[in-house]
Amino acid sequence: MDDSAAALVAELTEIEERLADPGIHDDPAAYRRLTKRYAALTPTVTAYRQWQAAVADLGAARELAQEDPAFAEELPGLVAAEADAADRLRRLLVPRDPDDDRDAILEVKAGEGGAESALFAADLVRMYLRYAERRGWRVQVLDATASDLGGYKDIRIAVQASGVPGPGEAPWARLRYEGGVHRVQRVPVTESQGRIHTSAAGVLVLPEVEDPEEVRLHPADLRIDVFRSSGPGGQSVNTTDSAVRITHLPTGLVVSCQNEKSQLQNKESALRVLRARLHQLAVDEADAQASEQRRSQIRTVDRSERIRTYNYPENRVADHRTGFKAYNLDQVLDGDLDPVVQSALETDEAARLALLAGEGT
Repeated sequence: MDDSAAALVAELTEIEERLADPGIHDDPAAYRRLTKRYAALTPTVTAYRQWQAAVADLGAARELAQEDPAFAEELPGLVAAEADAADRLRRLLVPRDPDDDRDAILEVKAGEGGAESALFAADLVRMYLRYAERRGWRVQVLDATASDLGGYKDIRIAVQASGVPGPGEAPWARLRYEGGVHRVQRVPVTESQGRIHTSAAGVLVLPEVEDPEEVRLHPADLRIDVFRSSGPGGQSVNTTDSAVRITHLPTGLVVSCQNEKSQLQNKESALRVLRARLHQLAVDEADAQASEQRRSQIRTVDRSERIRTYNYPENRVADHRTGFKAYNLDQVLDGDLDPVVQSALETDEAARLALLAGEGT
């Protein structure tokens, strides 16, 4: 633990020196990366220094207690303080997802259930928008296909932090466990006999790539097609070729965007999504090549299957991965999502701590 923290102290010192160089402002992308890393390292380095101070205080008190029994009375409190500082540092040293400081791109797609599924997808979108509002994040709809009854067949949203978020507070760090199948149990608006139906919507969360240099897109690898937007109506629909479809030829990934009236804006939105998907594809490939232990360390909460059920008659929300259950579904759908998110974070942290404990034995 001491060696790991000492390495972070050295890295933070180096970053402070680079940030003190006036020339860093000539490279905005590098400046953003450094300030994000600085914000991520500072709590851990602070905890390390607090632990060092607690260890020093405890050692000094033990020496003094040998000469003066009065100092022995302070030992239990100092022992507890050192243990608390060590535990706090140990938790901060748990390996984090390398993308934890990133913004996120969130996609919601209607699944089983037809029109009801599209309405549920819209409810999920509203939940995430309200959650972003509570946390002070900015949101931008990159693309959306509406359904006839006001829901969404699919929608993509960019979620961005305001300023430099602290460790574990960036959009990707908070939203990454939302990926998977979300199931709803309720009486659909289209149900005339009051029967409860079950439908589902899929959520995909990707870390956003801010610097285009991280994922280089070569023009020869892209096929860009333009077409006329389609949707429920509006002056710009079916009048100009503003919609854009980009195919990444090496991987076959296809991204379409038609939300904006400008072809250029739709192209930029599609490129943002494509970079995020290519980045995630590279991460997934690296995970597949890693050992089973490494994969469990990187991501311990499975996001590939049904993850959560929203039961309207019982006002209940249940996360099937973590065991979390609460009877305040109305509040959760209004954006009070932190307790649910926290259950996933704590489950993941417990698994990572167990992994570290196993490595230390």
